[in-house]
Amino acid sequence: MRGKAASRVVSGASMLLAGLLLAGCAGPQPKDPGWTAQTGAGTGSESPSTAAPAPGTSGPAASTAASPSGQASPTGPQAVPTAPSWKTFSDPGKTVSFELPQDWIAQSVAPEDGALAGALKVEVKKSDGTFVAALRTGLPPSSADCPEAARRPYTVISSVPMELPAAGGEGTIPPRMVYRVIQGYRFFGSYGITNVVGGADGQACELRNVVRGAAGKGDYSFGDVVSLKAFAPDEKVAPAQAFDTLGQAAQYVNESSDFANVQRMLMSLKVKN
Repeated sequence: MRGKAASRVVSGASMLLAGLLLAGCAGPQPKDPGWTAQTGAGTGSESPSTAAPAPGTSGPAASTAASPSGQASPTGPQAVPTAPSWKTFSDPGKTVSFELPQDWIAQSVAPEDGALAGALKVEVKKSDGTFVAALRTGLPPSSADCPEAARRPYTVISSVPMELPAAGGEGTIPPRMVYRVIQGYRFFGSYGITNVVGGADGQACELRNVVRGAAGKGDYSFGDVVSLKAFAPDEKVAPAQAFDTLGQAAQYVNESSDFANVQRMLMSLKVKN
């Protein structure tokens, strides 16, 4: 009898140990994402699908992958700037300044026709001559009709608050550095600074990368294009970008160190009142 009892004890202990091992291998079950990204639906906030920047970083600490339906799920830390050294550009009048990678080139060029008196235009290129962005000041205020039939869905992939002088008013928000995508025959994306809401109900004819300036000084812009639209198949897209899916656009923002360098540059902008 003692032998049978001992055998039952050993057998029970073995079963208990096996159960513990199985439980340890299984681990906690993952939970489905419980939140949804905003898509800039004209609420006056241009809500991003990214979190606020972490202390000591120039970009969001966590970001999301967008989908055509506006759903999003966490993807982890955003890429960080990789340029090993940076320099500061300032115009002769010390009205604007910004940081850029040491091997990039900032060159003052003639402003476009129609710019206000005293306007500036500074083009930023990589060392191989690839255009990155342009800083423009003294832009004349503009507004255009947007008939309902011409509106296209747009998505805010990234939006980070900035400290910049800006005029308020209807249709404005606190200044932000944004990456937005508008849908046409492909998904067209653009980065820039703005304090102008894209459009109502997540629809727009164009997305303007401009900050409204003080009266008499005009607007200013810093980005790849001043205005992003849904291009026609026979139109030149560059320097804006084109993607096959919103996921590809989100991947560029979340994972590209090239975008991280651009983001740091744009967010370093200082404008004298």
